[in-house]
Amino acid sequence: MSETTTTDLYEVTMALSYLRERMTEPATFSCFVRQLPPDRGFLVCAGVESVLSYLSRYRVSLDDARAFAEALGRPVRDLMPLVGTCFTGTVRAVPEGRVVLAGEPLLEVTAPLPEAQLVETCVLNHLSHQTMVASKCVRCVLAADGHAIVDFSLRRTHGTAAGLQVARLAALTGFAGTSNVATARALNFPAVGTMAHSYVEAFENEEAAFTAFARCHPGPVTLLVDTYDTVSGVAAAARVLRALDRADGSAVRLDSGDLKELSFRARAVLDAAGLPQVRIVASGGLDEFAVHDLVSAKAPIDVYAVGTRVGVSADAPYLDTAYKLVEYAGRPVMKLSSAKVTAPGRKQVFRRRGCADVIGLADEPPLPGSTPLLRTVLRGGARCTSPLPLEDARRQLAAEVAQLPATAREIRSPVPVQATVSGPLATLTGRVRRRIEREVRGPSRVERPGPVSG
Repeated sequence: MSETTTTDLYEVTMALSYLRERMTEPATFSCFVRQLPPDRGFLVCAGVESVLSYLSRYRVSLDDARAFAEALGRPVRDLMPLVGTCFTGTVRAVPEGRVVLAGEPLLEVTAPLPEAQLVETCVLNHLSHQTMVASKCVRCVLAADGHAIVDFSLRRTHGTAAGLQVARLAALTGFAGTSNVATARALNFPAVGTMAHSYVEAFENEEAAFTAFARCHPGPVTLLVDTYDTVSGVAAAARVLRALDRADGSAVRLDSGDLKELSFRARAVLDAAGLPQVRIVASGGLDEFAVHDLVSAKAPIDVYAVGTRVGVSADAPYLDTAYKLVEYAGRPVMKLSSAKVTAPGRKQVFRRRGCADVIGLADEPPLPGSTPLLRTVLRGGARCTSPLPLEDARRQLAAEVAQLPATAREIRSPVPVQATVSGPLATLTGRVRRRIEREVRGPSRVERPGPVSG
């Protein structure tokens, strides 16, 4: 399946019309999140690297044109104007792994209008999914309050490609490891894993299963103890670890039931067996809300394994993202639809400490004490910067999240940080709005004086 034809059909119909009308002047599209989902005080920008890879190799081939023609029920010759189209434009973007707020552009694409239109669908797809998941992951790290978090999501993400993205975002946001071998290997990130209940069931009893597993795998092991009775399972694990002298670095995993109560009981069993160094891992439907509750209750859990609910961002499975035209042929444009008004012109986000951001115009000088957030990362269709090393991006994100107001970092009912608008952007917005309203009213209608919102 062609990556180029993985798009919404109306991108193709619009691009064809633009070419027919010879509308190929530079256009700027801005991609942003209109509103934050519930229980989100901020977002983490992610997916930019995927977008840049996609744009760098974008090309419409003859086979793609045939596929478009078939979808439209038209002869291939009608689609020939698209053949050979590559992305030749410029992208300015927020670096991967930075905090972003509602209304702020995650990236802006400037390219000949047909090119900028054709890539909309994939740009939105990459940014929406990965920003959504990265934001969920960093909330898990906050909820864990210094305890280790690992990713167990691969088996239930919406496709294996999504699973690879989730594991990468887990590494970016501060997780300690992933069960996903491919991502662990690609990123030099710790691969982690235990055993399934089926493994235990295959043996005559738990003690036999644990012994066989420990004999097969040198070094620390993690034993799943809740296949039958959790407390009995912990006791069996303790006997095996003591008998084989394998306690150092090893752990037991609790995967069901009342994790708070069971963790206290498991800790008591392990301590009574003289194994205070054996850790407790908890899993089973966990997300930031459950982790927060367990940490608040001071449950003696050392590692939290999160999977399904984090990998699909279950409580907030989508973002209200938009990819909107803000300038064409040097003319700033905007949308006035009810509840979906956009701001015109190419933009910049001026970041001040604590993410007290100001959204301004791209050509404004930086505000005192601020740093421009969007950077040119692709020019002439080719990368012009290198991505920040993962470890550096991870440290930068942790520092930026730590600077947010405490109310924005709350797990339940956070108070979202709000960006403000610069004077020049507000002025341009008012001017463009008035121009559009005059054009909509038309010359035959008498204008009446009155207040105009900006």
